[in-house]
This record gives sequence, structure tokens and C-alpha cells, in this order.
Amino acid sequence: MIGNLTRLAPHVLSLMRIMAALLLMQHGTTKVLGFPVTQMTGISLVSMPGIAGIIELVGGALLLIGLFSRATAFILSGLTAVAYFLVHAPKDFYPLVNGGELAALYCFVFFYLVFAGPGPWSVDALRGAERR
Repeated sequence: MIGNLTRLAPHVLSLMRIMAALLLMQHGTTKVLGFPVTQMTGISLVSMPGIAGIIELVGGALLLIGLFSRATAFILSGLTAVAYFLVHAPKDFYPLVNGGELAALYCFVFFYLVFAGPGPWSVDALRGAERR
């Protein structure tokens, strides 16, 4: 049983990357494309949240397809760490109280992907970038 689960680990890694990318992209689409409509819709793209939205949208798309995955994950890990420390941490020490659990979790998921790579379901794997 355990051997079967271990055999599937690379595919689950790809699935985690895809889902993390899709979830992060929502933050970018609301800021940049205005969909879905949230309190962040309509912000200026030259503001700090607007620039973050562009990075979330472009980085999320790259990570979704698994292109330049390690570099993209590194940038997104840094982005979400900055989001945590600038937006959430000043409110309270505890992530549960300051609303920063998601930013902290994204930070470590993306940081893990820097080291683990994108998995087999990725453009990087197709082009052989992960074998080099």
C-alpha cells in the first residue's frame, strides 16, 4: 500500500503545484482583470498591491503550466513572505489572529517547490529542464 502511494508522489507534487497556482492566480485576476469582484478589484496597477497582482497573475500562470517553475516559485515565495510581513504581521503576532495563514502557507508551499521542482506534469519536464 505505502509503495503505491510513494509511486504517485511525483504526480501529487504536480497536482499541488497546479492547485497552488490556480488559487494564487485568483488574487491576480481580481486585481488586474477585475474578476472575480472583491475589495481588491479596481486598485491601481502601479500601487504595491497592483504590482503584486501582476506578479500573482503572471507567476501563477507560469507555475500553472510548469514553466521556469523553480525560479517562479522562488519569486512567489518571496512575494507571499513580503505580503505576510507587510500586511498581516503588523496587525498581530499570531497568523490566526492577523489573517495571514494563507500568505504564510503559500510562502512555504512555493519555497518547497523551489527545491522539489514542478513534477512530471509540467512544461519544464517536457522540455527536459528538470533532467539537467
